[in-house]
Amino acid sequence: MTTIAHRPPQMIRANGIDICYEIFGDESAEPMLLIMGLGAQMIHWDDEFCEQLAARGFRVIRFDNRDIGQSGKLTGGKRLTAFEMLRLRLFGIPVAAPYRLIDMAKDTVGLMDGLGLKSAHLVGASMGGMIAQEVAISFPQAVRSLTSIMSTTGNPKIPPPTREAGAILMAPPPRTKGEYIERFAQTWKILRVGSFPEDEALDPSRALRTYERGLNPAGVGRQLRAILASGSRKQRLSTVKAPTLVIHGTVDPLVHPAGGKDTAASIPGAKLLMIDGMGHALPIPMWPEIIDAIDRHAHGAAAKAA
Repeated sequence: MTTIAHRPPQMIRANGIDICYEIFGDESAEPMLLIMGLGAQMIHWDDEFCEQLAARGFRVIRFDNRDIGQSGKLTGGKRLTAFEMLRLRLFGIPVAAPYRLIDMAKDTVGLMDGLGLKSAHLVGASMGGMIAQEVAISFPQAVRSLTSIMSTTGNPKIPPPTREAGAILMAPPPRTKGEYIERFAQTWKILRVGSFPEDEALDPSRALRTYERGLNPAGVGRQLRAILASGSRKQRLSTVKAPTLVIHGTVDPLVHPAGGKDTAASIPGAKLLMIDGMGHALPIPMWPEIIDAIDRHAHGAAAKAA
């Protein structure tokens, strides 16, 4: 088996924030940034997932968004209330936020600048897809291709999360390590939808690794505020020129499948891949289909640009 080059986690200053990042693959390979979702550290892009992408000829860069993992923490922003959520949904009254998705997009571009990358393939999951969309809108020259996974446009007409998935999002943070590990397993059981024994067996070790890298519940709250304060990208997505692939699960309980369809319909020429039985997660049995699709899309975009 080929050994994948791997640079351990390092820190870089980007857009005034310390960003923790890690690289898999050869320096000469096509650069690909993986952007994670709400409250999710970069290690939620599993090591093996990154290695498999790198083996396809990509220099894979994963990183902790601001306010999570080992990247810089901010301050401000109270815990989101059910009343604020209700006002947003019923009356469109925006939520106040210390920063927005555009600021996180600037972090991403700042990281690329720090690494000497004029452009890269962007792959974003959930909130990461929203950030990647914002980069493609606001910094088009930085995007070789865009892959938006289990994400949405911010269109308020998209149906909300299921009651169970929404309750997880709003639940108070666990108070102990044991509670955290238990909650982690419960959360992913609900988000994956169905039985995935291989992933369930790894949940305790994944949870422990996440816990040991450091939790920041207040930061998760600020990230959620950033999403809700940023509004809809639907109209602006019509300006995206980057070749775009949208991947979404047919049973996603957190971001309704209509969110993926709306994303693909809003971006000119976007391709849509609906994965049967996939929830709001990247379960191991679905990696081959997901990695194949990302590989074909990014290399196809690179070939056209050459």
